[in-house]
Amino acid sequence: MEDGPRDRGAGLTSFRRYTWWAVPGTTVLLLVLTYGAWILDGDVPPWARAPSAPALVVEAAATVVLLGDRLTARPDPPARPRRGWLLAAGCAALVLAALPLARHNYGLWAIAPAVTVAIGATYLPVPARRLLVAGATSGALVPGTAVSLAAGDGEPVYAALFPAGLVVFTVWMMLGPLWAWDVAGRLDRARRLEAELAVKDERLRFAGDLHDIQGHHLQVIALKAELASRLTGSDPERASAEMQEVRQLCADALRDTRAVVQGYRRTTLDDEIVNATRVLAAAGIDARTDQAPGAEELPATARHLLGLVMREATTNVLRHSNAQHAEVDYRVTDGTARLRIGNDGAEESTASSDGTGLTTLAERLRAVDGELTWDRDGDRFTVTAALPLQRDERQKGGPGRGRR
Repeated sequence: MEDGPRDRGAGLTSFRRYTWWAVPGTTVLLLVLTYGAWILDGDVPPWARAPSAPALVVEAAATVVLLGDRLTARPDPPARPRRGWLLAAGCAALVLAALPLARHNYGLWAIAPAVTVAIGATYLPVPARRLLVAGATSGALVPGTAVSLAAGDGEPVYAALFPAGLVVFTVWMMLGPLWAWDVAGRLDRARRLEAELAVKDERLRFAGDLHDIQGHHLQVIALKAELASRLTGSDPERASAEMQEVRQLCADALRDTRAVVQGYRRTTLDDEIVNATRVLAAAGIDARTDQAPGAEELPATARHLLGLVMREATTNVLRHSNAQHAEVDYRVTDGTARLRIGNDGAEESTASSDGTGLTTLAERLRAVDGELTWDRDGDRFTVTAALPLQRDERQKGGPGRGRR
């Protein structure tokens, strides 16, 4: 059974499979067992069995198609059933109701109509659904009662109440699992929206930081340059001094921009692990973290570099996989800090080759005698970073020594 548009890559495949067997599968099984036993009963005359067999096949097929469509459709707004299949289900239910009722089988005749009513109710909004169920329940009181009174078999109460109760029970048993499926779909979409909002919030934060820095520097640079141009003829020495300040402001702007882009102001391993766990959970990914003590003892530069690896690996999980499970393992052994991030559901191409991807991070770790590797095994992708801690922080280079 293939995934529908609502659950592909969303971690709902198993629940959809359960719901399919709980609703269409169970309903078809009920139809086949009850009507099949009646059709195979030797006491039932051929004129009743002959049309009942094809009607049962049509009813079962229509049930599978209509309920299958309902499982793959979004509940908001309600989907519309295929009219041809719904008409076929109604005609088949009419045959499967009339023939057993003609044989005074008050416990069987209402099953197929109850299933058809329940299928129709799954496609309706709540107010219309209530009206349909109320009308079908009331209508189920009449046929059995009329046949029983006409036959004088003394079972009018059973003939009236059992079919009505069967309609209510069938609708309840069918709508319950479908309601749970709809709720699960809404929750999954909410988790995905939360993950997207978290990414957008981070982009807005970065844009705000960049605007604050660049806006201030550029405004001062523009004023200084305008002043220098005015002083060129009347006071060349002061104009030269102003241009020297413009040059220094440009260098400051470049340094501050690098600091923002490289994340020196906020990116640390501890923060990125916490943030990754939160964002992955919001995306419906089961994120497991195994963090040994000692991260707080790392030099600031080491925490920053590993934090960048953690951020990039998390971005790859969100953008380049349909992951359901992810693991983060961090520990310090033999003077080396090791960070490993693994996930399933990886796509064919995961490592980014642009200026902010794993390739650039690997170069930066190699520059401080570290190592960054990644490998793909089937649908599993693993990123591993190793950073030796023997060198002091001064040798590794502070935030002002970013890659050019």
